[in-house]
Amino acid sequence: MQAFFEFLKANPYILLFFTIGMAVYVGKFNIKGYGLGMVAAAVVVGCALATWASTYGVKLQLDNFAKSLFYYLFMYGVGLRVGPSFFNSLKKDGLKFTILAVICSVLGLVLVVLGARLFGLPPGAAGGILAGSQTMSAAIGTAEMAVTQGAYKVPAGSTAEAVSAMIALGYGVTYIWGTVGIILICKYLPRWWGLDAKTAAKEYEQAHGVANVDDAGLSGYRPVGLRAYRLENPASAGKTIAQLRSGYPQYRVLNVVRAGESLGADAGLRLEKGDIVAFAGKVEDLTSNMGLLGPEVPDARALSIPLDQAEILITEKAVEGRALKEFRDEDFAGQLQVVKLERGGVPVPVGADTQLKRFDVLFVVGLKAAVNKVVERIGKVARPSTATDLLTLSVGMVAGLLIGQINVPIGSFSVGLGNAGGLLLSGIFVSSIVSRLRFFGSTPNAARNVLEDLGLVTFIAIVGINAGATLLAQLTGKIALFIFLAGFIASTIPPILTWAIGYHLMKINPAVLMGGVAGARSHSGPCREAAKEIQSSVPWVGFPVGYAVSGVLLTVFGYFAMVLSK
Repeated sequence: MQAFFEFLKANPYILLFFTIGMAVYVGKFNIKGYGLGMVAAAVVVGCALATWASTYGVKLQLDNFAKSLFYYLFMYGVGLRVGPSFFNSLKKDGLKFTILAVICSVLGLVLVVLGARLFGLPPGAAGGILAGSQTMSAAIGTAEMAVTQGAYKVPAGSTAEAVSAMIALGYGVTYIWGTVGIILICKYLPRWWGLDAKTAAKEYEQAHGVANVDDAGLSGYRPVGLRAYRLENPASAGKTIAQLRSGYPQYRVLNVVRAGESLGADAGLRLEKGDIVAFAGKVEDLTSNMGLLGPEVPDARALSIPLDQAEILITEKAVEGRALKEFRDEDFAGQLQVVKLERGGVPVPVGADTQLKRFDVLFVVGLKAAVNKVVERIGKVARPSTATDLLTLSVGMVAGLLIGQINVPIGSFSVGLGNAGGLLLSGIFVSSIVSRLRFFGSTPNAARNVLEDLGLVTFIAIVGINAGATLLAQLTGKIALFIFLAGFIASTIPPILTWAIGYHLMKINPAVLMGGVAGARSHSGPCREAAKEIQSSVPWVGFPVGYAVSGVLLTVFGYFAMVLSK
């Protein structure tokens, strides 16, 4: 094995991508749905390789420049993802979930700091425990940043390398319960409170018209239909399209074919016996009043109506707070279908009472003319693009790094956002501006996911490799036990108290609150499991706002966990 480790030491790029590949492979394994995932597996695999190599006298080490670069790309990607939702969360409709996210995140930080001090844990443990117990891997970077910036002074007798190793150890020991614990808590909190979350979800669905969409397969049902009829009813012949519409507003005449010629659907066009009339509307409307015109016919010319699908970014202030049911009387009603609604990159269940917010993305499919009308009324088309605006990416990165250079003197040391915090803030601002303007700065979801996924897993893998060489010298059973206990407390208590505040003080529906607690811990897994547990999509209603807020807070709190733990 020594020859193998010597080879890896001599070929650092092979070492890096071998570790990443193994992390992805190990991260796929799970027991009844619970596993490490590739990020947590990266630190485990990295530490294991480096520790194993150290037993043969081989020290595996990777460049800190590469580690910082990938972490900075990740932080900028996070900012791009949460930007619009982060600012929307500060509005009154999202204030409840914003408060819950702040409470949960601050409690986690406080308990980690108290645990580190109470148990007398080694330098660096607090940062790792914060990252692992709150399942916020990005906090590892801000914890290390506290050391490199000098805000956290390495104690005498220790080294920066040893502190980094303890950060990695704290993360690895506490991450598993941090993940499993929050999933179990979100799933079973209603039962512990004596509540029936499934019934609460059904009540919410009925009250707000929200259908359950989780785990749904393909369906042939379409709420909007398009059919053609031959006009044979003398009572309808001779009427203009406007007159027909005034008597039957649920229908839309889209095309009229007369003697093989398409005449369109001008409001003043007078219908004649024998015309082929193309109708659009809800399926239930099209299957009633069958004798209004005459028999249905499969006329291709009449039914050759252009269709379209679009992602519409909601930008108009007049739409803010309007429920979907308020658009029933618009001239485009019955001509398109709302397929999906995303808020901050997270799907939100759609119902008649679902209120639209600025910078939501509405996915629609239907008649091209109707799609164009919706776009004119509520926002701008955000059609998918495969191109990435590298100029905007470069400007955003430079701006973030410049922001990170700003420091404010406090006592004997200065405090600033640092490069990582500056890039996070820059990403938030860039994504917010781009979501409003849309004509520049394209960063497709796939490209952003590469920034986040590759950036984070590479950074964590390097942290693990660099920590492994000194890990054996610090690791004892007593230290591991105390780290686990501190992480267990910090992971378990905050979501329970957050639930109690949300249910008793804020009176949030229990099914919605399940997602709110998951969002407050910035973890989508618990929300997904909660939705499966109660067989409803309602938990996703409470998820997006807290997810955006806590993602930012917990990332930054890795820095403060280190500073406050001394």
